[in-house]
Amino acid sequence: MSQFAYAAGSDDSSSGDKKADFYNDAKKLVKRAGKLEKKEKIDKAKKLYSQAFKKLEKAYSSDKKNPDILNYMGYTSRKIGDFEQAEKFYLTGLSIKPDHNGINEYLGELYVQTNRIDKANERLDVLKNCNCKEYKELELIIKTRGVKVY
Repeated sequence: MSQFAYAAGSDDSSSGDKKADFYNDAKKLVKRAGKLEKKEKIDKAKKLYSQAFKKLEKAYSSDKKNPDILNYMGYTSRKIGDFEQAEKFYLTGLSIKPDHNGINEYLGELYVQTNRIDKANERLDVLKNCNCKEYKELELIIKTRGVKVY
């Protein structure tokens, strides 16, 4: 991407557009990593998750109040096996937006992975009235108790 790319309606190339670029690039890497994971190419997937995390750090440095960035930081940390760090990102995201469906689902998944089913059920309870796919996905993961569901 050109260093001269500007956001529409702006002649400022400072942190605003860079933040979005880092975030969007990270999302693309996460999507690619997920596809590799489904093909059981775990090491390659982890490398992409790590690359995504680095981009998310850059996005976060200029936008500390964005729960979506924190959600992806938690997700990528969890996918590379850093559960402690992932939990911190998820909890920070929930302190900004307690009803964030994605964070509640992924934090619940982390709790299942770390054998804290009671806490996973607390996240499920938060999602119970959302009428959303996150509720159904977390419910399935809790019922199968950590069996990988892609």
